[in-house]
Amino acid sequence: MELKELFLETLTGQIRALDQFGTWSNKSDDELIKEKYVKTKDELKDIPIIADIDEMQIKDIRLIYQAVALAFEKITGVMASVVMEMSHEGFGRVVVFADDIVLCEKYFKDAHRFSFRTYEKLEEEGEKYLKKAQEKYNKYKLETV
Repeated sequence: MELKELFLETLTGQIRALDQFGTWSNKSDDELIKEKYVKTKDELKDIPIIADIDEMQIKDIRLIYQAVALAFEKITGVMASVVMEMSHEGFGRVVVFADDIVLCEKYFKDAHRFSFRTYEKLEEEGEKYLKKAQEKYNKYKLETV
């Protein structure tokens, strides 16, 4: 399976697992991901520059990195974990690690405006995270043994 497909499949699985009341069951996977993660420039104009981040937005950001961790596990069989710290103002950091190797990390400021411009950009980012995670793990796993 291609990395883009694996990432998107894992992300939609994570999102749908949280839909305990079936709210999103009538939406396709693409519609669901676009609604949660894709915002045009015009949509971003409606979001204030300075604002507090709500818990749902924090969970949506975390789901991206949980999908990376889970997809990495599917590829390698090595358990990966996500650690995320976010202030109410939208400043924070997320780290995905396996064993004692950091697979990917990202620092956030203004996380309440977190989004991707296109669906394709989200696909590319997911693929990039997975590719880099595999490369880092393969490079450093020999040194940690």
